[in-house]
This record gives sequence, C-alpha cells and structure tokens, in this order.
Amino acid sequence: MSGSDSAGVLLSVRAAEKRDAGRGVARIPESARRQLGVLSGDTVVIEGESTTVAKLWPADSAVPENVVQIDGDTRANAGVHIGDTVTVRTKDKSAIREAERVTLTAPPALSDRQQAITTREATKKLRNRPVRVGEQIRIEGVDQEPFRVVDTDPDGDVRITSTTTIRVVDPSGAPLDDAGTEAGSGVGGDESDATGSAVESSGTTDAGDLDPESVPGVTYEDIGGLDEELELVREMIELPLSEPELFQRLGVEPPSGVLLYGPPGTGKTLIARAVANEVDARFETISGPEIMSKYKGESEEQLRRTFETARENAPTIVFFDEIDSIAGTRDGEGDAENRIVGQLLTLMDGLDGRGEVIVIGATNRVDSIDPALRRGGRFDREIQIGVPDATGRKEILEVHTRGMPLADEVSVDAIARRTHGFVGADLDAVASEAAMAAIRDRPTDGDERAEWNREPVVTKRHFDEALASVEPSAMREYVAESPSTDFTDVGGLEDAKQVLRESVEWPLTYDKLFEETNTAPPSGVLLYGPPGTGKTLLARALAGETDVNFVRVDGPEIVDRYVGESEKAIREVFERARQAAPSIVFFDEIDAITAARGEGHEVTERVVSQLLTELDGMRENPNLVVLAATNRKEHIDPALLRPGRLDTHVLVPEPECEAREKILEVHTRGKPIAGDVDLAALAADLEGYTGADLEALVRDASMKAIREVATAYDPDEANAKAGEVVVKRRHLEAARENVDAP
Repeated sequence: MSGSDSAGVLLSVRAAEKRDAGRGVARIPESARRQLGVLSGDTVVIEGESTTVAKLWPADSAVPENVVQIDGDTRANAGVHIGDTVTVRTKDKSAIREAERVTLTAPPALSDRQQAITTREATKKLRNRPVRVGEQIRIEGVDQEPFRVVDTDPDGDVRITSTTTIRVVDPSGAPLDDAGTEAGSGVGGDESDATGSAVESSGTTDAGDLDPESVPGVTYEDIGGLDEELELVREMIELPLSEPELFQRLGVEPPSGVLLYGPPGTGKTLIARAVANEVDARFETISGPEIMSKYKGESEEQLRRTFETARENAPTIVFFDEIDSIAGTRDGEGDAENRIVGQLLTLMDGLDGRGEVIVIGATNRVDSIDPALRRGGRFDREIQIGVPDATGRKEILEVHTRGMPLADEVSVDAIARRTHGFVGADLDAVASEAAMAAIRDRPTDGDERAEWNREPVVTKRHFDEALASVEPSAMREYVAESPSTDFTDVGGLEDAKQVLRESVEWPLTYDKLFEETNTAPPSGVLLYGPPGTGKTLLARALAGETDVNFVRVDGPEIVDRYVGESEKAIREVFERARQAAPSIVFFDEIDAITAARGEGHEVTERVVSQLLTELDGMRENPNLVVLAATNRKEHIDPALLRPGRLDTHVLVPEPECEAREKILEVHTRGKPIAGDVDLAALAADLEGYTGADLEALVRDASMKAIREVATAYDPDEANAKAGEVVVKRRHLEAARENVDAP
C-alpha cells in the first residue's frame, strides 16, 4: 500500500475499465478491500479535492496494490485526475439510505427523441447506485454529456433501489416526464453490472470546444486498445500543464508539441479530445481547409489569432487535425502552403517556456510533413497510433457495445479474434451495423414489434451480418471482397493444399511449436504450372480457409509510366499488409513485373529490386506471407526464388484422372445432373483437360440444357418448367465438341 490511516487508505487514481464507464464503480485491489473491511457492492467514499461516493468492486489481480480505478464522472465528482492520490474510506451502511425520489437535470443538447427514453434508461442504468446532490452522472445510451443530481429524497447520500422514482427535468427545471417512472420497471441490476454484459455505443462522440469548467465529453474510458500510446501522450501533455514548476526545477523546457500518426480511424483525434477534457484545458481545433484563404496573409493571420487566443485562455491544447494538409514539405511551387508552414514554425518557436500551450498534430501521412516541424522544440515526440491487436480490438468493442443489449451468445472475444486489421472506426461501424441488422430483423407484428422495441436484443447473427458488410479501412485500397471460397471448392491438388496450410495456417495455429523449435515459417510461396490449373483459385481458397486478411495484387496494375510510382505501389501494398497482419499478399501473374534483370524493361528492374527489399524485411513480421502465381516460372528473376524470399515452390499440374473427377464433382455440385451421367467415366475420358477446361465444359453443358427449354416455350412457360431442366449425358458430350483440351 502507498499509505493508510485509521479511517481509510491512500490510493493512486487510474482510469476505469472500459465496461465500467458511467456505472459509478470504484475497483480496488484485494489487499485494500481487506484493510477497509468492505464487501463487493458496498458504498465507499472517495476523497480528493472534493468528496464523492461510489460502489466498490474488486480490481483485476494484475492491477497494482496502490491503485483505485474510477471513471471520468467519478474523477470529476472527486475533483481529481489520473495519477492523483485519493483517500478511500468506508461508508457506514446506516448512513446511506434508500432513495424515495431522485431528480436529475438533463444535458442542454438532449434531443426530443432522446428525452422520450431518458427516464426509462435512467431507471434501468442507475439501479443500486449510490448518489449525492451536485454530482454528475452519465447515462449510457442516452447522451455522451452527463446528467446532474439536483435533488434527492431523503437528503444526503442515498442509494437508488427498485422502489425509487427517477424524475428527469431539463436545465430550466421543467419535467421531461411528468408522470415519473418507478425504478422497479427497469431491468438489469447489480448482477448484469458486475459481469460487464451491459454496454454503450457512444465511444467516438466528439466534444466540441471546451472551456476549463466544462464537463468531460470524451474520457479515457472511451478509448480502447491504446493504453500504452495514451500513457505516452499523457506524460507529454498532462505533466507540463499540471506541474510546470517541475520542469523549472529540472532546468528544462517542457514539451511544445506531440505528433500523432497512424492509419485513418485508429483514434488520433479521439486521444487529443480525451486528453484535453481530462486535464481541464481549453481545446482549440484548427482544420487545414478552414484556414486557407485566397487572400495573401489571411491564413497566417488566422493562425496567429488562434495561438493568441490559446495564450490568453491558457492552459490550452491547440489541435491540428490532418496537419499534413497545411504543413506539407515546402517546395518552390506552393507559395501559400510555404508561408503557412513558415508561420507555424515561428508560432511554435514563440511558445513561452511555461508549457501552458501545447500543440497536438494528427496525420496519416507523416512523411509528407515538413521536416523542420519534426525536430525537438516543435513536435518533440512522434507517437504512432497503430492498428490494434486482438486485445486492443476487444477493448474497443467493449467501448462501442457498452450500452448495447447483447444476447448471451455474443462473444466480444470471438469478434475481436475475427477482425484482423480493423481499426477503432471500423469496429464502431461493426457495432452500428449489428444494431441496424437487429432493427431490420425485428418482428413485423405490431404488438410483437412494440415488445421488441422495449427490450431489443442484438444476437451473434446480427454481428455476423455486420462483419460481412464492413471491411477493414487499413486494407480497403487493396482488398477485394473477402473470399468465400475454401478448399472444398478446389478439386484435387491435395499436396499443394497441404503446403499452403503449413505455410500460412500453422505459424498462426502452432505458434508455440515454431517458437520452441526456433523455426522461422516460410516467408513466400510460389504457385506455378500451366494456365487453368487452379493457382489463383488455390490462393483465394486459402484466404477463405484461414480467416486472415487477403491482399490481392495483379502484376500489371503495379506498373506505372512515372519513375518511382511502381516501387511506391509495392511499398504501400506491404505497408498495408503489415498494418493488418496476419495477412496474405497475393501477386497474381507475378512474371509480368519480375522479369530477370538485364532482360526486361527498366521499370520492372526497379520493381524487382523493391520487391527483394520488401521480402527481406518480412522476417521481422512472421504473420505476413507472400503468395505468388505464374505460368512462366523461368521468366522470374532468380534472386526472387532463393531461400528466404519466395522459397517454397509448389507445382500445380494438370489434374490426374482422380483429380479430374473431384473437379467435376465440385462444378456439378448443386446442378440437376441426370442419372445417366457417370463422372468417373467422364473424367477418365477427359485426358489433358485442366480445371478451367472442366469448369467450361460443365457450364457449356448446362447452357445446352437451358437452351432446349428456353427455345421450346415462351419466357413465362419456360420459367415455370425450370424444375424440369436436367443436364444429361448427351449435353456433356455435345459440350466436348466446343471445349477442347489445350
């Protein structure tokens, strides 16, 4: 313990778990709980600059012993920030009485539609919660801004129970629901709270400009999967604002700026807003297009005015969203942009040493920013906000499903594992889309629909639909539809399938085996063989089989007439794939861009060199596999085919008799095939046919069967006889005359 006295324990404040936001919960370690002599669910008093009450729950065993986890509202009620020390005391059970009535004021921005459900949701979410007059409370699923407790009956600290009447009034005091609502009519008491099964969807709501007295809009509990990055931002921003004298004693200047960079949708803007809210700083946003003016000097004047306002209202955070749009590398062409960058450099150098104005920049194109901005004294630290891993995705999903009534079958863990490459914005879209799917799926009957509207439920099937319609934004530029093909759609080729499984599935499934044996999995696989044998189909089937991200690149589309563009395209492909690992990069017709150097065009020579560099750099990321297909292996530069690059070569040959039969089974699956068709005999008779030839044969036979019915009847009659269409042996024999083996 960090310290204690007879009346309580001293604990350091830390952000709450994502599921606890808006629930008035304080989680403390087991040792502190024993010292206080309280049980889970009891009320405790938290003393900072102010005093508040909260419901106690045990902290996870990984949480340090000197920590209390409380959410943004509880921190505001106690007048503390993260890192501050508070005293946690017991509350005599006789001193907290059951409330008969609690009156709340709603946020001014609450819409009429939200007002209609406010009382019901307040009833549901506040049950068994201790409150006192003057405190702020967020009601999940209603509004991001908190409500305020203005009156309780009886006075003093009270606990909302199943018999408490919740009354919600607007800021003027007029009731939103004159009748009031009994808290017992709500559902979801302590048990659902304790498991964290209840959750919220407003994790990305923006808070506008805030003055120092404003209440939190976005809090640290609304940011999932970025704990390490958030800690780095906090130490760069909170310390200079809260303890400037510390830097003076150390004899160093506090940081002037922080540059957040990473793919779109990862939470850069959200972090800036949350930090501004948590440190009670004014928040000035500068958007590039807004300050651009056709008149010379006006853009610079707007920048100067913004910084002047920031100084006058310090402490202030000046936030440049998409800073690359106004601070790109200076050159001889963009006169206005050059002047804006120059003005920005001057303003950042002119910030005084007290650290009361801090600049945050956010961009997804960090390399395009002028290098003069990226030195110490301007943007002192660059923090990458990357694509979240499975643990981060789970946290983000917990944020975005906090107020969502999930069915028991919905596993946030399972969804997190399935969403490789999804950033926070994508996961927000998944949660929203699942809710929309649930709405589309509700009953059509009036009474049943009204009942569903009162108690909606989002099921696993709704999330499955959402995942099918939302693709990861980090990959959107290169990913086609997620392949629905799997190995059951590929006839034969068992050896090739096994090699692909070992190269892609095994490193993910048996990672411990590779780790213990210190074995690096294959980094690249080349599928080669005659045209039409199923190389591209195998690659698509592998992606569908392994549930990893699939980046398909057609060789010819990489080639560009401008110097450097082809190599840049290769770099971008690998960068996107790395961000969304585990992933497969598939180069179809790779011979088009990898001709042996000295024999091909200058462009392909540069592409080969870039590809060699990227393949060599893949060893650092074992969750990235390159797959390539060609029917002209001898034309590929030998340097690409050596071990460590495309080191596994898989021949995809013309199918043998048994494989041809399996391919025919795949292509006749679901077709009305007559009983006189013997696939085994047909396969034996089709020597030299590839998979593509066999698919064409079956398709042509099906067309002949359709043609017989379509030409014999008018359209309505023909459609009515659709169930009578049968593909017969004679159709297949006739099709052989049109489809010859190569």
